[in-house]
Amino acid sequence: MNRFSIISNSIKDRGLRVAAKVRESLDRLGAESQVCDLCDGKPVVMPGSEALIVIGGDGSLLSVAKETMSMGLPLLGINLGAIGYLTEVEVSEIDAAMKHLIKNEFTIEERMMLAGRCGTSGGTSAETQYALNDVVLSRRGNIQVISYRVYVNNKFLTEQRADGMIVSTPTGSTGYNLSAGGPIVKPDAKLILLTPVCPHTLNTRSIILSAEDVVQIELQPTYRQKKVEAGVFVDGAPGGILGPEDIVVVSGAKRTTRIIKLSNDGFLEVLQHKLQ
Repeated sequence: MNRFSIISNSIKDRGLRVAAKVRESLDRLGAESQVCDLCDGKPVVMPGSEALIVIGGDGSLLSVAKETMSMGLPLLGINLGAIGYLTEVEVSEIDAAMKHLIKNEFTIEERMMLAGRCGTSGGTSAETQYALNDVVLSRRGNIQVISYRVYVNNKFLTEQRADGMIVSTPTGSTGYNLSAGGPIVKPDAKLILLTPVCPHTLNTRSIILSAEDVVQIELQPTYRQKKVEAGVFVDGAPGGILGPEDIVVVSGAKRTTRIIKLSNDGFLEVLQHKLQ
């Protein structure tokens, strides 16, 4: 590889100093690169780019992955966030990382994505949205427990009374799913996790489904006719609002996100390091 787009987040990378450091490193190695600030809007990719170098936290990489997924370009993350499960490279490792990129000394992990869309009780559906981490339903308005009816492949599975529901990929298992008590899964696995948020029960657990399953979650009316709404969030970004008997449909997407992996460390070694 010798042509890269560097996409930074100037909220975390003040003055785009880290982006400049990456570009200087690539210049010394004879590679071409262009810097784009994610805060200016959608990422601008230099024509002919062979990979995207994303500077920021996991949120920055998630945003870039969604905006550029149709290009099929692999992504390398440089971590400026708190933990950085997706952003492998630390600032102190930039020069070494760029040398590995130029010499093609890396592997590429294919991470599954989710395809989600909101539907109304009348049957109409919004456009499909894609997520690398998760699709989340979360209550809006008054503090109250909400009931969600869950169907898998059009068959009723369970009804959950909870603050919300998380439908996650293995990549997203270390995100909100982890905070809600869900299991950690190897990121290259192919499956769907379903985890309630603050369930109103003593024995609720996450449910692990096949990547080929289709999950439908229907928002239930309240018993006393109180107004009930749930927000839908796709990789943390607003994706719609559900009213009573509206649904969100989530399935494994045909598209994937390609993540560049420079280290030889396995998932368990990385996990142990990040959770210290």
